[in-house]
Amino acid sequence: MDHRPLVLDPAVPVDAATVRRLRATPGVITEDLRDGMRAELNRLIGAPAGIDPIEERWVYYPWRRAIVAVLGPDAFRAIRSDRNRNKLTRDEQRRLARLTVGVVGQSVGHSVAHTLAMEGSCGLLRLADFDSIELSNLNRVPGGLFDVGVNKCVVTARRIAELDPFLPVEIWPAGVMADTVDEFLDGIAVVIEECDSLDIKFAVRDAARRRQIPLLMETSDRGLFDVERYDLEPDRAPFHGLLGATTGAQLAGLDTRAKAPHVLRILDPGRLSSRMAASLAEIDETITTWPQLGSEVQLGAAIVAAAVRRIGLGVKLSSGRTRVDLAAALDSLAEPDFVDEGIDTAGDEHVEPPPSNRVEAIIACAQRAPSGGNAQPWRMRGDNDMIEIALDPTATTAMDIRLRGSAVAVGAALHNAAAAAAAHGRRTARTLTVDDPAAPLIARLRLSHGADPDLAADFPLALSRHTNRRLGMAMPLPDTVIPALTDAAGAERASVHAITGTEELAEAALLLGASDRVRYLTPQLHEQFYAELRWPGEDLRTGIDVRTLEPAPDELAKLRVGRRADVMDRLREWSAGSALGEFTVDRVRASSALVAITVTAADGEPDLAAYARGGAALERVWLRAQLLGLAVQPVSPVFLYADRHDDLRSVSPEFTDTLASIQRRFLDLMGIADDENVALVLRLSYAAAASARSRRLPMRQ
Repeated sequence: MDHRPLVLDPAVPVDAATVRRLRATPGVITEDLRDGMRAELNRLIGAPAGIDPIEERWVYYPWRRAIVAVLGPDAFRAIRSDRNRNKLTRDEQRRLARLTVGVVGQSVGHSVAHTLAMEGSCGLLRLADFDSIELSNLNRVPGGLFDVGVNKCVVTARRIAELDPFLPVEIWPAGVMADTVDEFLDGIAVVIEECDSLDIKFAVRDAARRRQIPLLMETSDRGLFDVERYDLEPDRAPFHGLLGATTGAQLAGLDTRAKAPHVLRILDPGRLSSRMAASLAEIDETITTWPQLGSEVQLGAAIVAAAVRRIGLGVKLSSGRTRVDLAAALDSLAEPDFVDEGIDTAGDEHVEPPPSNRVEAIIACAQRAPSGGNAQPWRMRGDNDMIEIALDPTATTAMDIRLRGSAVAVGAALHNAAAAAAAHGRRTARTLTVDDPAAPLIARLRLSHGADPDLAADFPLALSRHTNRRLGMAMPLPDTVIPALTDAAGAERASVHAITGTEELAEAALLLGASDRVRYLTPQLHEQFYAELRWPGEDLRTGIDVRTLEPAPDELAKLRVGRRADVMDRLREWSAGSALGEFTVDRVRASSALVAITVTAADGEPDLAAYARGGAALERVWLRAQLLGLAVQPVSPVFLYADRHDDLRSVSPEFTDTLASIQRRFLDLMGIADDENVALVLRLSYAAAASARSRRLPMRQ
C-alpha cells in the first residue's frame, strides 16, 4: 500500500507534466498553500540564510487523492521547525536531522515516531510492525476509521508524510523477526522497542547489543521508561538483567499465561499501578488483554522523544529505569509559592536631615556622593581641623578596574565634603595621597575659617542629589546647558563631551546596550550585578534599591528572569541575548543628551588621584544638571575604566574583543581622545521626579 507521497519539482519538465496531469484528473483535490507559507516565511525572525522563497514543490498523496502545493524543502523546514527555537537551536536541529531512528511496534511506536517527526528530532525513520489497525487500537493510536485494516506501519508513515513530505520514512510491514532484526538495525543510531512479543523484544536487544546501538522502551503504566545504552555498555545484559539467564529462544511461542511470569519480572509488579496490577489477573477472564490509555501513550512518546534528543545531542543519558508518574504528580498538587511581581514605588521617607554637629554634617554630606552600585567604597573620619576619606578596596568589583571607579566615588565625596564645610563657614584645602600604606587613596580636607559662597551653594544640592532612571522625554536642551556643565567640570580641570543628536543618541544606545549584554552574559559580572540589587524587605542601606530602577512591569519581569545564571548560560551558548540591553537602549534613546566627564592626568599625577579629580568634576556636573531641571542617570559601560586590552580581559575574558570594539566605537562617537580618562557617563533627560532615592550606611559604619 502507498505510504509515501509523490514529491514533484515543477522546475523539472517531467514533474511539471505530472503535476498538470494530476490536477486535471477527476476526483483529485488540489490545495495551494504557497502564499500562506511565504507570508509565514516573511514573518520569521532570523530566518536561515540562503532560502529561496520562490522554490516550490507539488506533493501528491495517493491515499488522499490530493495534490498540495508547498514551498521547497529548505523553506518548508525553516517554517515548520521555527517554533522549536530555542528549545532546540538550529544547530541542534541540524545535528538531530542526521539521526536515523528505528521504531519496532506501531501502537505506542506510532505516537513515538510521530512525535519525533513533529520535533524534527531525526533525519530518517524506519518503522516495523506486521499487524493492521483494528478498531480497538484507536483508543491509543491516533488514526481514524479509514485506517482500520491498514498496516500499522503504513498508517504511521502516512500520518508523518502529511506532516512533513520531505522526511524519509521506511516501513517494514512484515515486522521484525529474529532472522531479519540485524538488517532492520543496519545504519540505525537509536532503536525504540515497543512490540508485544517477548522473543522479538529479546532479539532486538541482542542485536542492538551486538551492534552497540542504544535502546529505549516506554511501557506506559505510571510512565515506566527504560534505557539500555549498549553503545556505552556493550556487555550489558538485556532488560537490565531482570530475566536472568532466560534466552530469546525460550520466550518464543509462549501463550499469555506462560509469558506472565517473565512480563512481571520485567515490569516490577510491586510498582505497577493498582489498576494495571489488578487488570493483569483479569486477562482472558473479564478483559481481552492488558489495558492502555491514549494519554499514557502520548506521555510515553514525549519521554522517548526527550531521550532521543539527549542521545542525538550528546547529553548525559544513563542506562536504567525511571517513572514519570502523572498520577503521583497530580496527587502532589500544592498551592504555588506567592510571588509579588510588583514593587512598592511609594516615595522614600528615609532621608534624614543633616546633623547639627559641623563635622558630622560634613561627613553625612560626603556620604551622599554617588558610587558604583552604591557600594560606598570609603572610610570617613574627621574633627574640627581635618576630614579624611580613605578608599576602601574591599568594596571593589570586576568593573572597578584598578580601583578607578572607587577613586571617582572618593572624589565625588570629597567635593560634597568641601561644599558642606563651606556651608558651615570653613574654607578647605585638599590633598590626595596614594602612597599611604593605610589605603590605596586617601583624600584629606584641611579646614580653616573663611567663606566660599560659590562652593557653599552646592551643599543643599548635594543633599538632594539622586539618580533618576525614569524613561524621560527626548526634548532638546537649551543652548546654555552644555556650556554650564562644561564650566562646572572646568573647575576641576576636567572636560565634558556631549552628544545630543537623535541619530548619535540612537547609536550610543545600541553600543551601551551591547555593553549591558556583556555584563549579563559574563558570569562574574552577572553575579556582581545581581549582588548589588536590593529587593523589598532587604537591607537598603547599600546596593541599588530596585525601586530606583523605575522598572515598567515587563522590565521588572525580565529583571527577575535575568537573575538566573542558567538562563544566561544558555543565551551565551547561543550567542544570543540582544534584548538584555533593552533597559539602557530605551532610556538612552529617550534622552536629551549623553555626557562623558573626562580628565587628563597632569605630569606626575598618580592615576587614582586623576580619577578622584574626575569624581569631583562629575559631582559638580551632576549638581549643576539637576539644578537646571534635568533628570540625571549614570551609565556605566563594562569598559568604562579600561585603558588597555588586558583590562578588558580581566573584566570579561569571554567578550574581550567584543568590548574592545564597542569601546572604540563609543569613544569615537563621544569624541574622547586616547589620553583622556572617563570618570563617568551621564544620561540627561526631562522626566518626572524619581520615586525613590538610594540610602546610605550610618556614619559609624
